[in-house]
Amino acid sequence: MLTRRGFAACALCAFSGFAATAAEAQGTATPGLKRTMLQRTDGPTPGYVTLIASVDIEPGALVARHTHPGVESAYLVEGEFELAIDGEPSRVVSAGQGYQVAVGVPHSGKNGDKPARIAVTYIVEKDKPLASPA
Repeated sequence: MLTRRGFAACALCAFSGFAATAAEAQGTATPGLKRTMLQRTDGPTPGYVTLIASVDIEPGALVARHTHPGVESAYLVEGEFELAIDGEPSRVVSAGQGYQVAVGVPHSGKNGDKPARIAVTYIVEKDKPLASPA
């Protein structure tokens, strides 16, 4: 899925092991990825937060294998992205398609030869890192 650029945590989410609030404040430290946090809402249940983000991924960028303390639901707005989710065959996700990654399931990705933009919703445990290396 993307080229290995030292991404040590989450990129589908453009993510590196920050707590959700730190990730919102700091954006992303992953080369080739830019995550813009659009909205943060407490819930849907106590102890969880819903984060909505736009993730821009440069051509050839790699997203290292990682997990989230909640569900990741995404829609590819533009581009093409190779997605590997443990327990499923790798697949290419193209503009107009979506995917979902279950709680704690390791996944990784690789961008194609054009920029990609992903709209992502995370429903994750509050005060836990948004992503952790897997």
